[in-house]
Amino acid sequence: MDVTWKDWFMKVWEENRWLTDKVTKSFVDAGALDKTPVPGMRSFRQLLLEIWGMEQVYAKGLATEEWDFVFAPVSYQTCDVDELLAFGQRVREQTRRLWFAVTQDALTKPRPTPFPGHPEGNAIAWLTYALENEIHHRAQGYVYLRLLGVEPPAFYVRNER
Repeated sequence: MDVTWKDWFMKVWEENRWLTDKVTKSFVDAGALDKTPVPGMRSFRQLLLEIWGMEQVYAKGLATEEWDFVFAPVSYQTCDVDELLAFGQRVREQTRRLWFAVTQDALTKPRPTPFPGHPEGNAIAWLTYALENEIHHRAQGYVYLRLLGVEPPAFYVRNER
């Protein structure tokens, strides 16, 4: 059976999002989502909004060639964990709907980045970066949880859906 990069990537992205959601659910109160270990670091809430914002831009842009960065509504800066996760789920559902329209050409065509300061490249490189960025930010979430005295979920458990 032939597996395309696009199919493989979506499967890996979905598994990673499931893990990120598990970490997010461990922040049992909204206040914990807004704590930072040291001044100058971003809160886990801010990291999540960045992850989902990048996903929205890439999914919509690759499927439609409309490259708009839309910030999450201000209400997500203070909402509870369940509301925040629901927003992330809506972003993921939009990605799933748009993903079928992403072509191989859209993935491999060199183009300027939609994010200022990021290098020019192709969507495979951008999506790989977005996934690595999510993994990095999820790891920060593990550290934040431990500093809050919360045991984070096991990162290696991937089949409990």
